[in-house]
Amino acid sequence: QVQLVESGGGLVQAGGSLRLSCAASGRTFSAYAMGWFRQAPGKEREFVATISWSGRATNYAGSVKGRFTISRDNAKNTVYLQMNSLNPEDTAVYYCAAVNDRFIQVLASFYDYWGQGTQVTVSS
Repeated sequence: QVQLVESGGGLVQAGGSLRLSCAASGRTFSAYAMGWFRQAPGKEREFVATISWSGRATNYAGSVKGRFTISRDNAKNTVYLQMNSLNPEDTAVYYCAAVNDRFIQVLASFYDYWGQGTQVTVSS
């Protein structure tokens, strides 16, 4: 079992930045690729970013590429999502997820563990 706890969400003005963190506990963190997903009100959960077990491979949704950066610190069992140039369309609950696979994964259905989510609200 892997437990995931997100933090760092909040209210920010358009153009601002936030950094989300996801702390993992349980089994060996470095054995898992990690991902960030988000769900806005009335919409389906969507992929945001993913990172391989080593951190050397990443992938981003087109809507966030160039603005968001995913990273991880295996020594701290933590994955991060740095979000810059935020706009109101980024408003959503952001979820951290872990997949029992060392390589990047964009499909939510493949992920094995999920956090409870953290709210990000971007005001115009």
